[in-house]
Amino acid sequence: MAWNWQVFCRETTTGETVIGCFGRGGDETYLNWIVAAWGWTLAVSLAAMVVALFFGLVVGTIRTLPSSPWVVRLGNAWVELFRNIPLLVQIFLWYFVVPGIFPTLKDVPSVVLVILALGLFTSARIAEQVRAGIQALPRGQRYAGMALGLTTAQTYRHVLLPMGLRIIIPPLTSESMNIIKNSSVAFAVSITELTFFARQSGEETAAPVEMYLAATVLYAISAFAMNRVMGLIERRTRVPGFVAAGNIGGGH
Repeated sequence: MAWNWQVFCRETTTGETVIGCFGRGGDETYLNWIVAAWGWTLAVSLAAMVVALFFGLVVGTIRTLPSSPWVVRLGNAWVELFRNIPLLVQIFLWYFVVPGIFPTLKDVPSVVLVILALGLFTSARIAEQVRAGIQALPRGQRYAGMALGLTTAQTYRHVLLPMGLRIIIPPLTSESMNIIKNSSVAFAVSITELTFFARQSGEETAAPVEMYLAATVLYAISAFAMNRVMGLIERRTRVPGFVAAGNIGGGH
């Protein structure tokens, strides 16, 4: 089978081959397009990860509060809600249903709604990991904080969370890689990320193999880079000699 990699040097409008492969003066080639699509994939993934980390940290923490059972139940409901509904369904809900209930959201860009859907979906898994990380710590650490006169908030801030977050970095690495792969569902609402590019350009150029293969390589590069970054963070923050008790997983 002959590969036609020159297809990336074609203009998206005229189909003419451009020397150097990058279009100029407003003429976009398929190489320009895939670079832009890669940028959208990374932007959606990173923004959704910020949302997921924020809500996951808050929800995971409140699920370990010993004296607030109703707050724990609220956190459990959050996790079960977002974890048990398929991601694609959640994106459609945010895109089609929620703006109908709250008309002010009709003017919100679709990329923002996708980021919220992907971030909240992932937050449920991160919340489970945060809960497991805190509960994996010896109970003596909580009691030691209380014995020193720390409030509950201070105990979490200065004792439990610094240790708990360190030991959940490995599962967080998996979630960071998953969020890059899960961003592919954004094509369903016409976000021009890598999967949208591969599908659209494959139809236009009659070269779907090259387009999907290029998109696959960029997904793999992105996930591998995220893995290396999280691995570096893990090595720099590892607690020497600490072995967590129990399973620090994604809460399947």
